[in-house]
Amino acid sequence: MKPFQISKEVAAALDAGKPVVALESTIISHGLPRPQNLAAAIEFESILREQGVTPATIAILDGIPQIGLDERGVDRIANEDLAKASVRDIPILAARKESGATTVAATAHLASLAGIRVFATGGLGGVHRGANTTFDESADLSTLAVTPITVVCAGVKSVLDISATLERLESLSVPVIGWQTKEFPAFWLNRSGLQIDWSLNTTDQIAQAMKAQDELGHNQGIVIANPIPLELQWDPAEHDRVLQIAFKAADAAGVHGKAVTPFLLGFIVEESKGRSLEVNLDLARNNVKLAGQIATSWSKVN
Repeated sequence: MKPFQISKEVAAALDAGKPVVALESTIISHGLPRPQNLAAAIEFESILREQGVTPATIAILDGIPQIGLDERGVDRIANEDLAKASVRDIPILAARKESGATTVAATAHLASLAGIRVFATGGLGGVHRGANTTFDESADLSTLAVTPITVVCAGVKSVLDISATLERLESLSVPVIGWQTKEFPAFWLNRSGLQIDWSLNTTDQIAQAMKAQDELGHNQGIVIANPIPLELQWDPAEHDRVLQIAFKAADAAGVHGKAVTPFLLGFIVEESKGRSLEVNLDLARNNVKLAGQIATSWSKVN
């Protein structure tokens, strides 16, 4: 018996070799306010269905990892107060029969176990600023080092140390591919000023890279860095101003460890009067759309 449940819709698509894209639940449960989060969850799934792609939103409900949620499951992740679950938390939630919203790491892990190869998220976790003394680094990175899944993201949140994150991904042998760009994006911003080695221009090329990685016996994930369109990015000057205020506020409040990022993101939403949230939704939609196209290409070559 498998330690997780796959919805009939997702199972049928996987069995038939049809395109499937995994979606995380933390962005719904913790990243967006109610009731906007429920509308976003439904919209993300709809973007995929319109492309002929099966969405597989992932969460842990009553201790059981669920690969693909029904309408009630989507409503639960949007409206219940769920724990934020990374990979290490999954067995504990299972033992306690409790529910959790899956992070990028947990979603990637569970999706891969189910045989799903493409995953859309907003931004990847990474190395935190000051990590040389705190050793604060997201489990997203170490999970991608051992998980064969292609993650479409808008880079990493600019509250993190982007340069150190790219160095860490290189050390972990996780390929980073720019979608039609050789400059790594900075989540709310189209560009970070940091160059990456590789860029691909078609989803068929990405699918071929995935296939080659399998054939060569690599077990790492692949990061597809998908910049938010320039016309949709946050104004860079306003972005920089708000981030500096947020960092000072976190220092003044004495926030440390894993509480730092949620504090910063919440503060930034308030200080930007919701502008950061609008951009977050735009880049997530952009990533979901591209992930659907990659999954379609993958289903043809696999």
